[in-house]
Amino acid sequence: MPDKRKAKRRHIIYYLRVLDRKTNELTGQLVDITTEGMKLISENPIEPDTFLQLKMLLPEDINRKSEISFDVHTMWCKRDINPNFFSIGFEFADILQEDVNIIKNLIYDFSFRD
Repeated sequence: MPDKRKAKRRHIIYYLRVLDRKTNELTGQLVDITTEGMKLISENPIEPDTFLQLKMLLPEDINRKSEISFDVHTMWCKRDINPNFFSIGFEFADILQEDVNIIKNLIYDFSFRD
């Protein structure tokens, strides 16, 4: 399957917590992120083509915010290398431009350099 991603994935030095905005339950931990989407690791699978309303807790306040909110579309879900978990790819479906800017800051300040 060819990689259709336009932006290079960036691995963040923290496993940031991503929660369901309605239930406040943990959806998963951030593995990598771009301004267009993200990959989480989760104990539970999420069917592709599912829309979710999520929020991500930031490692520190960025632009005076401790979390960002967004809607995502599940692109794929597969067992992780660790069979107790699932890797899940999401595309951002609805996200404020100011939160995209926070993701850019997050990538710049907290990602591994290559």
